[in-house]
Amino acid sequence: MINITLPDGNVKQMEEGSSAFDVASSISSGLARNVLSATFNGKTVEVMDPLPGDGSLVLHTWDSPEGKKAFWHSSAHLLAQTLLQFYPDAKLTIGPAIENGFYYDVDFGTDSIGEGDFDKIEKRMLENAREKYAFKLHPVSKADALAMYTDNPFKTELIENLEDGDITFCDHADFTDLCRGGHIPNTGFIKALKIMSVAGAYWRGNENNPQLTRVYGISFPKASMLKEHLELLEEAKKRDHRKLGKELGLFTFSQKVGQGLPLWLPKGAALRERLENFLKKAQRTAGYEQVISPHIGNKELYVTSGHYAKYGKDSFQPIHTPEEGEEYLLKPMNCPHHCEIFKSQPRSYRDLPVRFAEFGTVYRYEQSGELHGLTRVRGFTQDDAHIFCTPDQLKTEFKKVIDLVLYIFKTLDFENFTAQVSLRDQEDQSKYIGSEENWEKAEAAILEAVKEKDLPFVVEYGEAAFYGPKLDFMVKDALGRSWQLGTIQVDYNLPERFELEYKGADNNMHRPVMIHRAPFGSMERFVAVLLEHCAGNFPVWLTPDQIMILPISDKYLDYAQKVSYLLKNYDLRALVDERAEKTGRKIRDAEVSKIPYMLIVGEKEAEAGTVSVRKHGEGDKGSMLLEEFVRMIQKEIADQIAVFE
Repeated sequence: MINITLPDGNVKQMEEGSSAFDVASSISSGLARNVLSATFNGKTVEVMDPLPGDGSLVLHTWDSPEGKKAFWHSSAHLLAQTLLQFYPDAKLTIGPAIENGFYYDVDFGTDSIGEGDFDKIEKRMLENAREKYAFKLHPVSKADALAMYTDNPFKTELIENLEDGDITFCDHADFTDLCRGGHIPNTGFIKALKIMSVAGAYWRGNENNPQLTRVYGISFPKASMLKEHLELLEEAKKRDHRKLGKELGLFTFSQKVGQGLPLWLPKGAALRERLENFLKKAQRTAGYEQVISPHIGNKELYVTSGHYAKYGKDSFQPIHTPEEGEEYLLKPMNCPHHCEIFKSQPRSYRDLPVRFAEFGTVYRYEQSGELHGLTRVRGFTQDDAHIFCTPDQLKTEFKKVIDLVLYIFKTLDFENFTAQVSLRDQEDQSKYIGSEENWEKAEAAILEAVKEKDLPFVVEYGEAAFYGPKLDFMVKDALGRSWQLGTIQVDYNLPERFELEYKGADNNMHRPVMIHRAPFGSMERFVAVLLEHCAGNFPVWLTPDQIMILPISDKYLDYAQKVSYLLKNYDLRALVDERAEKTGRKIRDAEVSKIPYMLIVGEKEAEAGTVSVRKHGEGDKGSMLLEEFVRMIQKEIADQIAVFE
């Protein structure tokens, strides 16, 4: 017998040779029908394979990320099998699961694939799926693996980088593929699917390598799930920040200015300014001091920080000055500059914590194929701050930053989130800098702070920054999509690299601990996510135009202008629609522009000193005195922005 420990601590005794599926069957027939994948002692195992002995087992269904990952990875195998049936000379490369679905990168040679081919591929994939072919993982020697792919340089390259004894293939039906594992029991679980798109992709993401065709797909265990997903995608198209940004006049791009370099239009710039002022006000309450650093820095600054070694290839090329051997870089990060600001004067333990904040614009060379609206750009402004504190102050300061992030999320209606504690890769630690002792202290501080704040959290190994662990906030928007918004990082390493010091109570010099913090992340990406989350219906305090005044004819333009002037005295943003259009058309246009309030004025309103109020999406709110309307909208704004304490 073997002892299998379940997540709730219960131990099940199973016969030797039992599989994860057998364990699921022993719990309930319903679980057995729905189990998609399993993790044994922290490693992914095949559901139908015998378990190797005693250990801890986690069973994954569709409701878990691991279950979806196995489902979509298996679907990628099904896609690859089907593509070879239509394109037998195609060369397969890799086919992973992604956040929503899967893809397979394929070299189609002289053949091509387009939207007109999607229907036949989908139908054949479903036909193949209905055969309920079992997925079977088995080891293969390196020599045999290479012999399998003598005509496929992509698979050969992958195999040559693997160790003999660590190579496995997965078979289903007459199809086999190089694979590490993690599959559903059989193809029959796949009931609905769709090929979403095709795109170009360089082999291994390197533009110097051959270009492949990336075939994207998604699949589900129920047809109703696919229908719901496609409906959400249609809604997402309506909410696309690039479309809304253009319609609302917030930002634009210019090929002459350069790819990935957004131009903020007046309304967008005003919206950004309000967001910045909102955060600056909270930061002043929290004890931050505003600093400003230049847009470029000496290359040696980023060599010292480690950013040049880590990101130099992905940065813009160095700027050469007339001075021989002198090189500068466009600023890729704000933190090295802030380290130098801290170092600019002697510090005592009485001065700590020191909190520097800056809306600092940074520049990184993203490949053109990776650029996407405001979410992936080459120049962006971070709401950056760096806290320098004593080790004893670390946890308290970290918790205060959590409070600030939660305040921002609540004010902007991002309340559906999970905190992700991003730690080092447990196996490969070569990509990190700093001592083991400092990493252990930093990781422990984050875990303790998250637990004490009672945040819902998950731990992700291998997701830490190269210089320290971090806490990332994974926020779900109105469509249920997950975005990483806000990050807090603990760093013992940069203070060492920059030789930062403060005099302690013992009169000796000590190293401060550094916290990196950006609640918005970047202004560009945050505005994009917020725009899609609220579909352009910003809260009243933030929206570019709060009120549109609609005179029913030219005779009442003077009264409309008077109302506008009075509203501006209350710091409310009002416009007058002076066009010679019918009132119904003006109302429709204001609705399309997502202006929160419309004030209709005519003879009756002018004589009584009132306004007829309409609210965006809700319609007529009746007639009221202007002072009454002002009190109503001021209360709405006050309710939306709580005071940060």
